[in-house]
Amino acid sequence: MQNLTSNLNVLKWINQVVSMTKPDEVMWIDGSEEQLKMLREEACKTGELKALNQDKYPGCYYHRSQKDDVARMEDKTYICSRNKEDAGPTNNWKSPEEAYKLGREIFKNSMSGRTMYIIPYSMGPVGSEFSKIGFEVTDSIYVVLNMNIMTRIGSKVLDVLGDSNDFVRGLHSKCTLDIDKRYIFHFPEDNTIWSCNSAYGGNVLLGKKCFALRIASYQGWKEGWMAEHMLILGIENPKGEVRYIAAAFPSACGKTNLAMLIPPEIYRKKGYKVWTVGDDIAWLRIKEDGRLWAINPEAGFFGVAPGTNLKSNYNAMMSTKKNTIFTNVVYNLDDDTIWWEKFDDNPPENALDWQGRPWNGKTSKEKGAHPNSRFTAPAINCPCLSKEWESHEGVPLSAIIFGGRRAKTAPLVYQSRNWQHGVFVGSTLASETTAAAAGKVGVVRRDPMAMLPFCGYNMGDYFAHWLDMGKKMNNPPKIFHVNWFRTNDQGEFLWPGYGENFRVLEWIIKRCENKVDADKSPVGYIPKAEDINREGINVSKEVLKDLLTIDIDSWITDIKSIEDFYKKIDDKLPKELKEELNNLKHNLDY
Repeated sequence: MQNLTSNLNVLKWINQVVSMTKPDEVMWIDGSEEQLKMLREEACKTGELKALNQDKYPGCYYHRSQKDDVARMEDKTYICSRNKEDAGPTNNWKSPEEAYKLGREIFKNSMSGRTMYIIPYSMGPVGSEFSKIGFEVTDSIYVVLNMNIMTRIGSKVLDVLGDSNDFVRGLHSKCTLDIDKRYIFHFPEDNTIWSCNSAYGGNVLLGKKCFALRIASYQGWKEGWMAEHMLILGIENPKGEVRYIAAAFPSACGKTNLAMLIPPEIYRKKGYKVWTVGDDIAWLRIKEDGRLWAINPEAGFFGVAPGTNLKSNYNAMMSTKKNTIFTNVVYNLDDDTIWWEKFDDNPPENALDWQGRPWNGKTSKEKGAHPNSRFTAPAINCPCLSKEWESHEGVPLSAIIFGGRRAKTAPLVYQSRNWQHGVFVGSTLASETTAAAAGKVGVVRRDPMAMLPFCGYNMGDYFAHWLDMGKKMNNPPKIFHVNWFRTNDQGEFLWPGYGENFRVLEWIIKRCENKVDADKSPVGYIPKAEDINREGINVSKEVLKDLLTIDIDSWITDIKSIEDFYKKIDDKLPKELKEELNNLKHNLDY
């Protein structure tokens, strides 16, 4: 083993991992194309990957995971803080002693007969003061190649790290893929992540949710910044001015579609453009100008494939055309390409489904792709990628948007009265379950700031941190809530969504620039119907007014759900949020 670094902190930790896992060989990942090409060839030899049609999908590969290893496992994910209270009531907790002991037993000799790969990586542009460095030690080439897409890897990262001890220690092993011994342990006080017995991206690409949200949210709490489950986009007006927005949505609420939105034709003709900075994670810091600035710490997209098509998300589809890894989708045997549900209206007839079984898209009653099948695509492929996405400074935020899927309760858009009220709006963020989610349809699930599965510390402390950040800004972003999913009594959506959501973003930017007025309501500021542009859209003024109406009865019902959720946070709930709940009750004459 030839070390790529002389950093004694790194080498001491690597030696400990080697002595525990006992790999046959150790390979440092330097990030060179020569090394990555060799690993791709090796993975194709072993069947871990399969090369796709290189004329139609240059540089693209196919991967299939084990049947019981196809999604993030929240019940196997733990925050291992020294005090249980620091993990809080919304996280699974194990003591560090118990988790390390259990982990050591599982990791013991787990890489015997295998090669260990050591991946140095940067979350955020290499060398930016916003960025953080991590290592992932793994026995999976699939992980190495995905981390190469999702993060910045290799020797250049080690040059920036130097002799510092400020890095996240990530250990992953496929072990035996035993679901009963599958764990994802986070040790926030130790900057450490251990993941065992999984090969699925969400559990094993440790730079993503594990580091960039769970560990980083804790780091942000301690260091005075924030790691959030948010997209970042820029809206350019015909004068060439760009305003930036960050937005947090629970799953199945159109986050990636919004991040890569294409404005309606009437706006494009005028010169409006939308630029993608990030589709999933934002790191936020207050800078000297008193504004909140954001970077996307990732370098790629780990997107859900089913439902993604040229109509629903053209830019995402274009992002997957080269140097992409597809996981658990349909494999077309006729031309070595891929397919998934709603890809197009022409499913292959001679194919293998996500489990490798013969599949005919014309006759099979079963879905060919797993509902959580994925593509890992380089951000650089995205046609609407912002020129600021690699900026070391990040972008200044004009607005923060929270959004959920609500049939009746939330209007199309409303603005919070101030930062404190905006934190309340985010803390009560909820979405109603759809047929795609397990369990009953229409059940309200609270997912504060869309961070419930990803917050690395106590949610009450997290809310307090949001409030504290607001006090430190003299020019904070304005906070809004959107709901694209309001329905009529027949259950039909009232708002067309997709690219037409740009019309709501236009109103939000105008509010940030004090160019339009708004009406006061019990829940916040509501647009005047005439201020949402309906030109070229099949939405009547009456329907728009309905979309902007506050359904008092639904909100009163919602108060009980908010109270039940707040009870879980218990004595850690900031008094400011109790005040805001009382304000809402008062406004609704509750």
